Amino acid sequence: MLNLLAFDYGASSGRAMLGKFDGNRLELSEIHRFANEPVMVGDSLYWDILRLFHEMKQGILKCAAGGCKDMASIGIDTWGVDFGLLDSAGKLLGNPYHYRDGNTGGMIEEVCRIVPGREIYARTGIAFQVFNSLYQIFSMKFYKSPLLEKASTMLFTPDLLRYFLTGEKSCEYTIASTSQMLDAYTRTWAVDLLDKLGIPQNILTGIIDAGTIAGKLASGVAGELGIGQIPVVAVAEHDTGSAVVSVPAVEGRYAFLSSGTWSLLGVESAVPFINDSIFNLNYTNEGGYNKTTRLLKNIMGLWIYQECKRTWDKSGEAVSFDELEQGAANSEAFTSFIDPDDSSFFSPGKMPVKVQEYCRKTGQKIPETKPQIVRCIMESFAMTYRETLEGLEKVIGYTLPVLHIVGGGCKNTMLSQFTANAISRPVITGPVEATATGNLMAQLLALGEVKSLNEGRLIIRGSFPTAEYSPENKAGWDAAYERFLNVRKR
Repeated sequence: MLNLLAFDYGASSGRAMLGKFDGNRLELSEIHRFANEPVMVGDSLYWDILRLFHEMKQGILKCAAGGCKDMASIGIDTWGVDFGLLDSAGKLLGNPYHYRDGNTGGMIEEVCRIVPGREIYARTGIAFQVFNSLYQIFSMKFYKSPLLEKASTMLFTPDLLRYFLTGEKSCEYTIASTSQMLDAYTRTWAVDLLDKLGIPQNILTGIIDAGTIAGKLASGVAGELGIGQIPVVAVAEHDTGSAVVSVPAVEGRYAFLSSGTWSLLGVESAVPFINDSIFNLNYTNEGGYNKTTRLLKNIMGLWIYQECKRTWDKSGEAVSFDELEQGAANSEAFTSFIDPDDSSFFSPGKMPVKVQEYCRKTGQKIPETKPQIVRCIMESFAMTYRETLEGLEKVIGYTLPVLHIVGGGCKNTMLSQFTANAISRPVITGPVEATATGNLMAQLLALGEVKSLNEGRLIIRGSFPTAEYSPENKAGWDAAYERFLNVRKR
């Protein structure tokens, strides 16, 4: 039995997941879970990166204490775009900014005054999001940040945590691709773009492929934890990249949806898709395992639903997710819709009111009760998935007969059924622990225990349960979809 350890950091929590592999079947167990809460200081929002590293060490200690001191390897995946800066001595220069911090406000416009947006997209293939690393680093230059002036190295969040473990500095391809600073074709830094924007290139490290053994525990870390110098694998370090590794597909053509705080809906491709139509759709070309491209749309996901529940909980009206979804299932269908990607839903706080306000300003019936609000949100997600899927098919030129949903959103059976209804094709859900599963599979591939990604996906399919949802009430959903599109135009 081979023991491996995956660290999966999400936007609100992190886990250490132990993987056990017997050559045919992969088993997962959670050995350590911890909060990942950003910290507001003044008017800036930061990640508490040292606490996150401390929790990583606690996870390793728990794994060792549980009889798995002989870990074959460790891998780390996190959210995209955010980064830390090191000085010339390798010391961290302050806590990394959170992608929801306001420091990038207006930076897309400032950047595009220097380099036209179409030119940036033609080089990087990355959709324009205000939190992209390009605008974060440009903001530091724009406001003459002393941290940037002192910086010698820039490392994305999983690369930074890996550096803390190993002392080795490098950027893994899938996480680097989220930055909008990478050439989509050469998979190297877009140096001429960075030159035009005055972004220093000396802070950038070499880029390594997903599935590379990128070092081993530094002697100091190993000594502190009382374990050996375990290999550390640069897995597909962007959490969506790891989630896609876990898709248990046997079909030749399919779409994937990584469902969690964000919804990432797309396809895997050997080459990027970059043209004016895709630019106008704001689809993105992120890096994937085996140097593939994940052509996808980044959609505001269960964040909206989660924020609604947080608001109700704080106000003393706590209701479980199961109760909310049961109530929503019994509520009237298709009474109102939201655009999940509307900017009003990006920031935390008062989310139920924001949903109601959107319906009010678009002239729709206003959902009043919790179940009505949840039903509105879930139907809107499903309709957005349909719009995105149909847009993908126009871009790639072929149909996608099945949608695989992976990640925590799989547990929402109502949304899975609504999605099948909306897209009029089968939906297969699972695994739920998609990012950790993909993280562990990349480690097995790096160690040579699994020979190919196809073999790995067959192992995943045989190791974890899946569920299939067939479409229902096509006529009703088709009619409602036209109403949804009209609401989006208002």
